[in-house]
Amino acid sequence: MNPEPPATSDTSKAVTPQALRQQYESGATVDELVTASGLSYGTVLNRLHDAGTVMRTSWQTRRMRQNPQARRRLAAHLRALYEQRGATLTELATAAGETRRGARRLLIEAGGTVRTTQQTLRVRAAARAAERYKVALSLRARYEAGATVPELAREHSYSVATVYRLLHQAGTRMRPQHHHGPSRETRERP
Repeated sequence: MNPEPPATSDTSKAVTPQALRQQYESGATVDELVTASGLSYGTVLNRLHDAGTVMRTSWQTRRMRQNPQARRRLAAHLRALYEQRGATLTELATAAGETRRGARRLLIEAGGTVRTTQQTLRVRAAARAAERYKVALSLRARYEAGATVPELAREHSYSVATVYRLLHQAGTRMRPQHHHGPSRETRERP
């Protein structure tokens, strides 16, 4: 089985330490920032530290969330995760530090509509297909700039067959194959 496409470094660079600090100080938890940004837990903590963020304890976060305005912000954040990123209720519960039932309640408070399991699977499949197509286009650009298929496979930890499949999906015009062995004249000699 082929691995998922690697996260693009452009996405991780776009999430600045200051942006993370602002979201954290607005009431988001580290887990919510991880879910929203797609960065690892350690990376989020490091960027918060780099921005000079004063960290809260879990009880401080709970007390902050008892505030109705903070609850509305949390509900709106969960709805965005649910609708834009295709998060499940379980993922929302983790991000909010709630139960699934509590996350569902917050989602409905924010005006969200709960999806069926099949709808969630379709949303996620569409997101994966879009991401895979982006990877295919980036492979095509590198290939057309002169990179070889084996080089691309090594760079992205894909099999050569997967790279060919992605290049085909992106509509890449393939170069003719090269024979990297001895010339025919040399091979035909007895």
